[in-house]
Amino acid sequence: MKQFITFVRKEFYHVFRDQKTLLLLFGMPVAQIILFGFALTNEIKNSKVLICDHARDAATQNILQRFEASPSFNIEKNILNHKGIEQEFKKGKIRLAVIFPANFQNDLNHFNKAQVQLIADASDPNTATTLTNYASSILMDYQKELQEGQAQFMSIKTDVRMIYNPELKGTTNFVPGVIALVLLLVCVLMTSISIVKEKETGTMELLLVSPFNPILVVLSKAVPYFFLSLINLTVILILSTTLMDMPIKGSIFLLYFASSLLILTALSLGLLISNSTDSQQAAMLISLMGMLIPTMMLTGFMFPLENMPLALQYISNLVPSKWYYTITKSVMIKGMGIEAIWKELLVLTVMTLVLLTISIKKFKIRLA
Repeated sequence: MKQFITFVRKEFYHVFRDQKTLLLLFGMPVAQIILFGFALTNEIKNSKVLICDHARDAATQNILQRFEASPSFNIEKNILNHKGIEQEFKKGKIRLAVIFPANFQNDLNHFNKAQVQLIADASDPNTATTLTNYASSILMDYQKELQEGQAQFMSIKTDVRMIYNPELKGTTNFVPGVIALVLLLVCVLMTSISIVKEKETGTMELLLVSPFNPILVVLSKAVPYFFLSLINLTVILILSTTLMDMPIKGSIFLLYFASSLLILTALSLGLLISNSTDSQQAAMLISLMGMLIPTMMLTGFMFPLENMPLALQYISNLVPSKWYYTITKSVMIKGMGIEAIWKELLVLTVMTLVLLTISIKKFKIRLA
């Protein structure tokens, strides 16, 4: 029994000395419960809504106060021209626009009816449908309040318009997210085990004593996966356009350029993981568990980021797929050019340079 306790104590010491094991045991469950706890919700909160009030009367101000009181909406500035509204949608700054026509209250008082237009960004059809339902509910509540004590029926008609995806196809949200998920996970996973495999098989010693530059050893690991990932992207795009009727309204060359940047970012991250681990199992575990959940939860294609606490929204900026997802939606669905996505491209470029620099510096030219 004494020997058994000694061995148990030894195993405890072994676990506590291994920081990576402690991180997996305690850090991963905490991260998962926080991410899943805040992400898995059907509620839509803090969505940016633009109010276009041409009437500016007591009725529209009353309705506006109801929108401001709702936790589902975050009211943005008032724009009085449709071109300005379109620009806000293209920039991805708003999810919904509520447009009140001139003489809104006058139409209610004299004709017992008025009209409100709701314009939603249907590139995410589920969110667009939910937001229009929320807005319609607020308008209906106001209509019922007006009806109390009135002999004549008062009606507020909502004219709903879904832009970018009027058919509300789920593929417009699903395909860009899957592209980001596949490219990131495959590239990180494949490159994360490349250098570790050389260490385990003993061939790394031969590479280090050869006249080959160690930096070129690192870079050579990434080149095959770069071209294979581009083939992967091509297959996904062909299947999406032919089988799922997914449109590509923007430049295909711009899409490939942005995809190449994401691939380089993922390859650099995979090389960093590979240089920081000593076994293929550890590299695969970090790649899968460390990238799968953040990519799914913090990219925005499964759950709206504005639903989450501000801290998680800031953390999502560290996930490369978040920026790529914005790029693919802008290019494929909205048909926008480089002037609309240059910031996202710049972020991916900086991420690639930083990760590649760190991975090269961490590459050990001596195994001992």
